[in-house]
Amino acid sequence: MINVNEEMKKWLMVFMGALCFCACSTTKKQTSEQAAVSILFNADSAYVFCAAQCNFGPRTMNSEAHEKCGQWIAEKFQQYGYQVELQKADLKGYDGTLLKSTNIIAKSNKQANARLMICAHWDSRPWADNDPDSANWHKPVMAANDGASGVAVMLELARLLQQNDSARVAVDFICFDAEDWGVPQWSNEVDGDSWALGSQYWASNYKGKDYQYGILLDMVGGQGAKFYHEGFSMQYARTIVEKVWQAASAAGYGSIFVNKDGGGVTDDHLPVNEKANIPCIDIINHYPDCQQSSFGPTWHTINDDMQHIDKNTLQAVGQTLVQLIYSE
Repeated sequence: MINVNEEMKKWLMVFMGALCFCACSTTKKQTSEQAAVSILFNADSAYVFCAAQCNFGPRTMNSEAHEKCGQWIAEKFQQYGYQVELQKADLKGYDGTLLKSTNIIAKSNKQANARLMICAHWDSRPWADNDPDSANWHKPVMAANDGASGVAVMLELARLLQQNDSARVAVDFICFDAEDWGVPQWSNEVDGDSWALGSQYWASNYKGKDYQYGILLDMVGGQGAKFYHEGFSMQYARTIVEKVWQAASAAGYGSIFVNKDGGGVTDDHLPVNEKANIPCIDIINHYPDCQQSSFGPTWHTINDDMQHIDKNTLQAVGQTLVQLIYSE
């Protein structure tokens, strides 16, 4: 026969133990999750920056639009307090064309123990070689998403960082040139190194140890875009991928930054990893169900214009980076 008082004591001890376990588990969960930062990214402003680049026309290499837009980008970074260096180089395209390239390097004057690099390419594809209409294959691409969107997010971040100087890290921005002069689909040439010429040049000439890590933005404004773990990013900088995707979740954009692996992409982050030895990831859109291209329906077509830019996508990427920067 069991004493009733002893039985009650036993169950009380079990109950208190369970309550303590739940409390400890809740505390652990709360401390492992990032708190959302209060500083807000302005997608309307980023959209304006994107449109301003497109207003120059396609920024194809050696064109007047390319020259004028490059000057405008440099002046905007200077306006937001950045020290701008124009890294000029004569680079050779896959077909022997001499490309007057300019990498636009915007350096923060902020003194900090850690420094991050955010980058994007700013040139336009000279051929819409993935357009469904073959009559458009030799026409230039406006590159609202594939080029201008990444620069637009960076400009808005630069503006925001100037206004809110509470970040514990310094952030530099690099606009790589000559990324999109890769071999067109209608050509018989084969040259895997014909892409990302500007970043190849920058990485080959980089001798410093300034950056804790880097983030490449490529096609970050498309309608309905989602972002998966890019393959080479996982290979070279898995911990940075995890850090950024955690920031996206904390900012409320876990459904757009999908916690799944995508394919590997030859992009500007490769030379940054392989030649400059800076762990760098690629935030790049991925459309697994798009028949025309896994990069989306407007990729390398004449439809890559402002009509297909989505402020919601710009907001998701921009706020994720704000969350990351101000949580470091």
